[in-house]
Amino acid sequence: MMVGGIEAGGTKFMCVVGEPGQIVAEQRVPTTTPRDTLDAVRRFFEAQETAHGRLEAIGIGSFGPVDLHPGSPRFGFITSTPKAGWAGTDLAGVIGRAFGVPVAFDTDVNAAMLGEWRHGAARGLDTCLYLTVGTGIGGGALVNGQLLHGLVHPEMGHVRVPHDLAADPFPGLCPFHGDCLEGLASGPALAARWGQPAESLPADHPAWALEAHYLAAALHGVVCTLSPQRIVIGGGVMDQPGLMARVRHELARQLNGYIEAPGLHDLDTYVVPPALGRRAGVIGALELAAQLVARPRPERES
Repeated sequence: MMVGGIEAGGTKFMCVVGEPGQIVAEQRVPTTTPRDTLDAVRRFFEAQETAHGRLEAIGIGSFGPVDLHPGSPRFGFITSTPKAGWAGTDLAGVIGRAFGVPVAFDTDVNAAMLGEWRHGAARGLDTCLYLTVGTGIGGGALVNGQLLHGLVHPEMGHVRVPHDLAADPFPGLCPFHGDCLEGLASGPALAARWGQPAESLPADHPAWALEAHYLAAALHGVVCTLSPQRIVIGGGVMDQPGLMARVRHELARQLNGYIEAPGLHDLDTYVVPPALGRRAGVIGALELAAQLVARPRPERES
């Protein structure tokens, strides 16, 4: 089964073809205008079909917000994104029409969650969380073996976390909510608060204790609501040495022994980095496509 996958991000689109868990070819496409970006994506898949044969489906994990409801006239659209020029883009429709194949569509973080569940750090579990902390903050969740959807989809980067303005007077950077989690703890928020890029802040800088506090506060809420069996945290901000350990320590402090569960006895195995690294999203996109191919199709009426 040869399928395609796209991880559509605010700075780049990662395009791959292959089989579930196995990438045969890939290409990075810079995210510029929708027209130029999608033209480059189309050329990649056209070349791969010439080389490897017709694709059976394409899976897309996209930055959002997005419309995930199959019955909606805007299914597969990017909706109210702050990414300039991309609000209202028909992403899944353009790709599907170009290749005449079914398209599976979900958020980029749900795709990463699926990749880690099938091939990475969440294998063997049925209720898990994937959080990415980078240019933005987003979360994907798997509940009882199914990716979580609902009114729209999880928007974990935009939850409110306790913000002590006396201790941290930074107003937040989110254009919609100011001091939501993304507005306080994303990479751009760190840079704006401290006046330099997050990756240039030394390990002993007070930024990291504050960052761990905000991330742990968000995880505290997720542990108490979704009760995940494991939390996977990725994204460029988490590359900071020692930050993962700080988050684990702060999460334990905030939970304060309230929830008694074997999984919480060793936070080193409960809050973990993605086993697939930066490929979790594209591998998850291939899984979305493969699941669509495997899904039974309704019988036609005679």
